[in-house]
Amino acid sequence: MALPPAQTPLYNHTLPALEHWLKSLGGHQDPQALHCWSLQYATWKAQISLDIEEFVITYETLEQPPITRSFKYSLSREDIEAAVLAGP
Repeated sequence: MALPPAQTPLYNHTLPALEHWLKSLGGHQDPQALHCWSLQYATWKAQISLDIEEFVITYETLEQPPITRSFKYSLSREDIEAAVLAGP
């Protein structure tokens, strides 16, 4: 599936495009709550929720308490991806 240009706001992505993007980041969809995704990296893991008005990510590490960040869908996929992959 071809994604829109990276500078495109998330609200201009179709749901299948968002799902494809999250999978390309290594995300796994929760089969019981389809709007929830998880990411696992070497030093942190994250839970992502595609809420109605915001993209919400909660990071967990061994060293610190969970950190939650939320982003409006008006931000570009490029900006949100950079923020997500920057980790906690």
